[in-house]
Amino acid sequence: MKLYLTILCLTLVCLACEGPPTLRLDRYAVHGIDVSHYQSRINWDTVAALPLHFAFVKATEGATYTDSLFAMNWEAMKRIGIRRGAYHFFRPNAPPGEQARHFARTVPLEIGDLPPVLDIEITDGMPKAELVRRLQIWLDIVESTCGVKPIIYSNVHFYNRYLAGHFTGYPLWIARYNEREPTLACGSDWGFWQYGRHGRLPGIKGHVDFNVFSGSLEQLDSLRLRELVELSSLR
Repeated sequence: MKLYLTILCLTLVCLACEGPPTLRLDRYAVHGIDVSHYQSRINWDTVAALPLHFAFVKATEGATYTDSLFAMNWEAMKRIGIRRGAYHFFRPNAPPGEQARHFARTVPLEIGDLPPVLDIEITDGMPKAELVRRLQIWLDIVESTCGVKPIIYSNVHFYNRYLAGHFTGYPLWIARYNEREPTLACGSDWGFWQYGRHGRLPGIKGHVDFNVFSGSLEQLDSLRLRELVELSSLR
């Protein structure tokens, strides 16, 4: 009985920490998700029938890591016809040029894809000025391969503390797990908002992040890649 009560208490604590399920914010017109290997194998044919307009998938991290399910997800997203984008998790202490080239070699971008995403959430103890400098190197290299400015992803607190006032003109994707929109420093506006991480959808095991786009479908489509350059110089 004592063991049973202990297990029950631990289960209740885990459920409490997990938080309530994320509910769809129907006041927005354009909805999307982001996924990685944490969602395991996704039934994209089931996802294709859902009212979703875009999906981002993790591709790379640092200078060498590639998400184990990226290639499978990337091809499936193309097959079902959802607007797709790929993101790179930035490691501040890894050489930014190597990180950019790793992403560019890994992700076979095509015309019509959404811009690449730079995911920055940690400093690893790096001073702000040096972090900004390294992020710009990644952004410049990747922009040179796809002809559009990459999207910058971060949470609202990290953005306001480390990134605000820099990277003017880059689309922003901001995480704030709340029903209230993110408020960004320096008058910046978000383009994508990750408002919850406990979403549930048919075809996806476990939780998935829910996102919205601030504009219309036509405005989202205006961000999509229109040309690509030769990548031989990056290999």
